[in-house]
Amino acid sequence: MKQSVTFTVNGDKYEVMVSPLTTLVDVLREKLLITGAKKGCGEGECGACTVIMDGKPVSSCLVLALQADGKEIITIEGLEREDGTLDPIQESFMKSAAIQCGYCSPGMMMVAKALLTINPHPTEAEIRDAISGNLCRCTGYQQIVEAVMAVAEQQSGGEK
Repeated sequence: MKQSVTFTVNGDKYEVMVSPLTTLVDVLREKLLITGAKKGCGEGECGACTVIMDGKPVSSCLVLALQADGKEIITIEGLEREDGTLDPIQESFMKSAAIQCGYCSPGMMMVAKALLTINPHPTEAEIRDAISGNLCRCTGYQQIVEAVMAVAEQQSGGEK
């Protein structure tokens, strides 16, 4: 039996009917056509489906849509600013060549955004720890770490 779920995604309120076992990533991709969160492993191991829910990064393949009722969700599409410019983390990923095939990029950026929100000046070790749940087969992670560190330095005015 389907149930009604209401939540906010990227500032827009949605109400959808879902089956009890429908995951958040499936609702985002299939019902709302918000496709930035990628369906990877389906087991919470790869991080490709990471979104920010109530300020915390979550694997949307592990969150039932019913659990998202009343929550605030941000996807990669929600990082773009109102004037159409990219978020600093998106810009930095591009400048640092932290995007290659692009499959892991949305999840990596969402984890990085959440980290920088709670810890604007993370150490390299803290960045590596934060992204450790997100798999990347292309970059070797160094460019990703450099991209996050560049944003942290930019936020602090270049100070270390």
